[in-house]
Amino acid sequence: KSGNGNMGSTEANPTPGRFSHCTLLANVDAYNPDTLDLYQDPEANRYWFACFKDMVLKFERQAMASQSKDASAAARAQSFREHCAEMLVQLQEGTRETPSLGIRNLLEVIESALRKFGFDDPWKEQKTIENKASIGMLKPRLQQLDSIASRREKWTEIVRGVLAGNMFDWGAQAVTKILETNNGFGLQQALDRIQKRPWLIDDLDGWLDRMEHDPPHRCATIFTDNAGIDFVLGIVPLVRELLKRNTKVLLCATINPAINDITYSELTKAIADCCEECDILRDAYSKEHRLLLFGNDQIGPCLDFRVLSKDLSDAIEQNDVDLLIIVGMARALHTNLYAKFACETFKLAVVKNEWLAKRLGGETFSVVCKYER
Repeated sequence: KSGNGNMGSTEANPTPGRFSHCTLLANVDAYNPDTLDLYQDPEANRYWFACFKDMVLKFERQAMASQSKDASAAARAQSFREHCAEMLVQLQEGTRETPSLGIRNLLEVIESALRKFGFDDPWKEQKTIENKASIGMLKPRLQQLDSIASRREKWTEIVRGVLAGNMFDWGAQAVTKILETNNGFGLQQALDRIQKRPWLIDDLDGWLDRMEHDPPHRCATIFTDNAGIDFVLGIVPLVRELLKRNTKVLLCATINPAINDITYSELTKAIADCCEECDILRDAYSKEHRLLLFGNDQIGPCLDFRVLSKDLSDAIEQNDVDLLIIVGMARALHTNLYAKFACETFKLAVVKNEWLAKRLGGETFSVVCKYER
């Protein structure tokens, strides 16, 4: 079950409807996950609906490719595209009677439609390849980080690694172009590509001061993003550094496939493989149970803290979580950028969309590093 810290944990399968709001919300009634309301923002409405019409075509191609040996795949992929097009028109015209509309809702339309037409996880093969390749690079990355004597410099490099890993997102057109044309694009190339400091939102010094001068956190909850380099070379070194400070870690992944995000079942496999590369991770996971894995049963890559899976919500409360880390554009920018929480919060993402970067006052591949005490 999700939350089982044992090496043999199986995929979570929560009962439908077993959701609970997160007790870390500063004010659950005032909480609105969505950064933009497309019904109140005509410019955003025009841009994002045009963007999603293009995105549906890309998903149609990926869906077909993922089941290329199935004779029915092309017809089902076409039905998927037509269904999404119809839903998007209804949403843009406001005929579905939702009072507000976030990018979260558009992403949910696509992911729900993929399942509806028999495409459970179109990026599964890609994720498997990237996870395996990344695990082969984990030990050298950990050794590189361990060779940094200054605690401040080490934490800077760990945070930069999370951000660079967040570049590996097959849902972002700006990144897809790079990944499709450059097979050698890895963590170091991403580190070179992301914005140099000062970042678009740059609270890194506040985080570094906290980690240098204050006692370790009791328990951190981390919401992960993409599979492959993002998770293995970005998130795992962060988790390991927190564990070294004796901070317990609740590591959360989506149960339902969403673009190339790591799923809960993939998380359990990847962590078991990472444990083979690092004693600190292995002991924390299989002996001390200070590293616990959880699935969250939402649709799409965004994050609504009003409807967390109940076992995850309960674990957050029972473990007295005092640090929340949210990673990636969907979870930390499209949703939760302005959300207030009752504990320390660290939001990390690379802005991989030119329109959104400009709206926030930056350029493509700008960095959001938002730390709130």
